[in-house]
Amino acid sequence: MDNVILEKLFVEKNTVEEKIDLMVKNLTTIKDNSGEFLLNLGPDGQKVDDKSWTIWNWPQGVGLWGIYKNYKITKNKKSLDVVNEWMEGRMKEGTPPKNVNTMAPLLTMAYLYEDTKDTKYLPYLEEWAEWVMNDMPRTKENGLQHATYGPANTNQLWDDTLMMTVLPLAKIGKLLNKAEYLEEAKYQFLVHAKYLQDNKTGLWFHGWSFEGNHNYAEAFWARGNCWLTIAIPEIIEILGLPKGDFLREFLINILESQVSALAQLQDETGLWHTLLDDQDSYLESSATAGFAYGILKAVHKRYLSQEYKEVAYKAIKGLLEEINEEGEVQKVSVGTGIGDNLDHYRNIDITAMPYGQSLTVLALTELLISFC
Repeated sequence: MDNVILEKLFVEKNTVEEKIDLMVKNLTTIKDNSGEFLLNLGPDGQKVDDKSWTIWNWPQGVGLWGIYKNYKITKNKKSLDVVNEWMEGRMKEGTPPKNVNTMAPLLTMAYLYEDTKDTKYLPYLEEWAEWVMNDMPRTKENGLQHATYGPANTNQLWDDTLMMTVLPLAKIGKLLNKAEYLEEAKYQFLVHAKYLQDNKTGLWFHGWSFEGNHNYAEAFWARGNCWLTIAIPEIIEILGLPKGDFLREFLINILESQVSALAQLQDETGLWHTLLDDQDSYLESSATAGFAYGILKAVHKRYLSQEYKEVAYKAIKGLLEEINEEGEVQKVSVGTGIGDNLDHYRNIDITAMPYGQSLTVLALTELLISFC
């Protein structure tokens, strides 16, 4: 039935597959040639490349995971080749300093180890997971502090942490039979929900400070929200939470609250604004792709009502309009730190980014399931 609906409404299966191939190919060419997008992280002159593909950091980590999930679902060898080439190149170069964001590539590495049982990955998985458990900075109430390359972000909880660090920790815990890793992952979802989800709207604030006991600008930042829309279905799957499990039911309830609000805020184009409740802020593709993927996966898994499928389809229809002839996804905002005012989010630059490509690949890959 879905197959007929999809083809009638907006897309054919072969078009989706062609778009995916085009974006995967384009992903490997993303590079900051001018230095415009280097992040200046303080007086010591440290700079971090947040854009180029051949860097070990969170944008590339999310990119890897999206492409690898495409391989897992479609067996597209081109996607697997992209992931393997990146992984081999970065392992030869050596790993960067450990932080909440450089943990992100470990999620894909864990999936590679699960599939191949190649022991070259095992020392990385063990060492980085132990770092999270024993050495990663903590906030009050033992939240994982969102410490990055530059600022320590002392006593701060961010949405991003659940995607960048907690999902990898949970996957590694499952693979290595480490119950303490799994319990830690569960706890982090609970403590982040306690301080970041808004009870009035169901949406999530970008961050929380235990220093000032506030949510900064109280921004309903789109990409920060999309990490939750993605991470909740993923953590349920990684942990294998059965029906009736308290955490599964809790997570599904908070996901439904968020998605119900998102459905009301979706633009007529299918995209969402970078500040979800501010129609004067620009429309943003990476968050839209994350929402589309998470919503559609949750519908496919029966975590959410089938009525939300149309929200995901509308988003994907809009995203297809943002993929140019070279396979580059348009309207993607660069890395975004927490802001003390809403203009901080309104003024974030737009450019091609690895996660813009891969999140859109994820959304289109999940759409392929609807053709089955």
